Amino acid sequence: MVEHIERQTKQKDAIRAALADCEEFISAQDLHRRLEDEGSKIGLATVYRQLNALADAGAADTIRLDGQQLFRLCGDDGHHHHLVCKRCGKTVEIDPPSEAWLRKVADGHGFTVESHTLEVFGLCPDCQKEQKAQKAQKAVSE
Repeated sequence: MVEHIERQTKQKDAIRAALADCEEFISAQDLHRRLEDEGSKIGLATVYRQLNALADAGAADTIRLDGQQLFRLCGDDGHHHHLVCKRCGKTVEIDPPSEAWLRKVADGHGFTVESHTLEVFGLCPDCQKEQKAQKAQKAVSE
């Protein structure tokens, strides 16, 4: 049996370090831009490949927001879920629903539970305030 050994490279290390510096989910394009701004010479295709490899290995979370795939380095605390602000990308880890609830919902629809992810999208408190202020300003100007 042939075992695949993953090589560690400067590019992989740079991508992982840049992702670790991001507290929120980030797109491959934005991460690539940050790396370039810091002077790294890494191609966008390499960034995509490495982010997807991290996600496939379970070392990074990935979500889709507004048609764009975003990434975030996983913590070492195992399985987790998130609240994600659709406006600014702020991300908060949340406790998952109970396994009993998941099984009840699945059973009610004739499904089995093999795996699950839970991402809740909405607006964080700061973006809610900003949105309310914009609506109030718009109402005054009309």
